[in-house]
Amino acid sequence: MRPELAAKYDLRIPRYTSYPTAPHFSPAVDARKYRGWLAELPADSALSLYLHIAYCAEMCWFCGCHTKITRQYAPVADYMDALWREADMVADALPTRMAVRHIHFGGGSPTILTPDDFVRTVDKMRERFAVARDAEIAVELDPRTADEDYVKAMARCGVTRTSIGVQDFNPVVQKAINRIQPYEVVSQVIGWLRAEGVSEINMDLVYGLPHQTAESLMETIDQAVAFAPRRISLFGYAHVPWMKKHQRLIPEDVLPDAVERWRQYTMASQRFVEHGYVAIGIDHYARADDEMALALRENRLHRNFQGYTTDAADVLLGFGASAIGSLPQGYVANETAINTYKQTIREGRLATVRGIPVSADDRLRRAIIERLMCDLSVDVAAVAAQYGAKGSDFEEELDSLGPMLDDGLLIRDGHRITVTEEGRPLVRAACAAFDRYLKAGEQRHSRAV
Repeated sequence: MRPELAAKYDLRIPRYTSYPTAPHFSPAVDARKYRGWLAELPADSALSLYLHIAYCAEMCWFCGCHTKITRQYAPVADYMDALWREADMVADALPTRMAVRHIHFGGGSPTILTPDDFVRTVDKMRERFAVARDAEIAVELDPRTADEDYVKAMARCGVTRTSIGVQDFNPVVQKAINRIQPYEVVSQVIGWLRAEGVSEINMDLVYGLPHQTAESLMETIDQAVAFAPRRISLFGYAHVPWMKKHQRLIPEDVLPDAVERWRQYTMASQRFVEHGYVAIGIDHYARADDEMALALRENRLHRNFQGYTTDAADVLLGFGASAIGSLPQGYVANETAINTYKQTIREGRLATVRGIPVSADDRLRRAIIERLMCDLSVDVAAVAAQYGAKGSDFEEELDSLGPMLDDGLLIRDGHRITVTEEGRPLVRAACAAFDRYLKAGEQRHSRAV
């Protein structure tokens, strides 16, 4: 990427894991509205489940997740009791015992659970939902807290995929983000997973971290690739200390500047390709024979709150504090404060406190944005036609992309726009042209790169 473009496009833009995006949710969608939406779902709808385990044993200073630190298990056990009750309430609100093909454990840190509570959680999902025998069950895994018994419990429950949080193997960087995680610890956990037959292994890396350089990141990538993960994600660190106060523990003067962040991203992307991985959108890389790479080639890749996915389910149900769900009628979000969430569930009420209905225009723009994010190309007229609209309705949005066209980041052919390889990291800026909710200068989002 040309250095002069780093400053020009160093913007704060949504990640577009939904549209409309979460900052535009409002209290107008509450628990009563959510319960009504659940009851209206067609009985044959395909469901995916997201379980937010909102606790960690230690705070990583770079973290942007909703989590709480505890050294005691009692709060975790209390929280899981609430999550199980929430699953019962949601299942009771549905028209029938509905089919599930994907379950995702996120956090926080799912590996803070005891093996018995992990098993009980999966059993609860199987009890209340018709979980397919070949369903994908994915778990975000912290190698510092996952022991061999936990891995065995995952295998017994049919877990098919794990995403291992690595971030960076460099000890200087690890110290700066308060996540000491030696290479040997990661190696041991991967050995346990493969011994138990959990072979679909992903790795999560982060660029833009304190004291990180492009050269040190290349070393981390080479070490990660040596484990032969099926997929690797490379996320840009979002420094938002006004939202996440613990990030104030990271001095801004040790963070890479915009030019260095671009250098890290572009060098890393090239390195993954050299190792034989296929670039997926802006931040994922997959083996050429992986289902995600196949979905990319066949234009059936999707994007949801977990990022890029092969999951095409119409409904995503979120459980736990801060969990977000997606239904045909709109988006719903749970109470973020853990104690308030638990108390609400104890009182027999769903914890939904925010959301937004999705209009016909939202669905059309969401489809345009999703195709851009996934395929790096979209025929606006063709997508508009699927929703009873015309490509000419978007002339203003297409014309606003002129600067990106002039800079060689996009190519336009009539109503089709295609992102060039140089423009790949800036696809979110192209998507923003179709975002009716986004206001210029907003600081609530992460940096474009």
